[in-house]
Amino acid sequence: MKWTPPNMWEGGDCFIIGGGASIVSQFGIPQEVVDQVKVNQTMAHLYSPYMKELHDKHIIGVNNAYMLGDWVDCVFFGDCAWYLVHRQNLAKFAGLKVTCCPRFAEKPESRCEGIKYLAKDGSHRYGISEIPTRVAWNHNSGAAAINLAVHLGVKKINLLGFDMCLDEKNTSHWHGSHGNKNCPPFKRHLKGFPEIAEDAQKRGIEILNTSSISNIEEFPKVELRSLL
Repeated sequence: MKWTPPNMWEGGDCFIIGGGASIVSQFGIPQEVVDQVKVNQTMAHLYSPYMKELHDKHIIGVNNAYMLGDWVDCVFFGDCAWYLVHRQNLAKFAGLKVTCCPRFAEKPESRCEGIKYLAKDGSHRYGISEIPTRVAWNHNSGAAAINLAVHLGVKKINLLGFDMCLDEKNTSHWHGSHGNKNCPPFKRHLKGFPEIAEDAQKRGIEILNTSSISNIEEFPKVELRSLL
């Protein structure tokens, strides 16, 4: 069943937390804490005290970011395989749960789990879909989450952990392994951002990238502290 997002953040801003490893250094998270989370991803809440400056912001967490704490307002995922791994823990998440995974298109039990479904816009595969019940997939959940933020009414989007590269420790994600580390799909994931930037400009939406190592070049890069 399709869902129409509420215009609940109209005219405001939000932070979208991706999976990039840059978050660890940005928030000064000690290596011993990082190591614990990488061993047991369900312990992601250990990062929460170091990210307290985000606790009063509008937050969309992509994939594993929902586990950071109850200050995450919304989780977005598009990977059906990811859902099967996280289903039990995701059921405990009290915030808004949104997906474009096709298995939820006609899945009555998803309503019991409180998961809202937005279809992938086949006529607008890249960029930002203007159809309220759809998102442009852009080949990755983080980019599609930008479309969700627009549907929720924001005029400014701050990206966290949108690295699209390995960090100096050859790490791809702040929460441990995710997908194929030996062949990360960064090239495919980057395809949609030029059109996202173009669509955002047309709609008067500002997008800022806080990751200094990010391979996304379409948005201005800013220091995270300047936004907090």
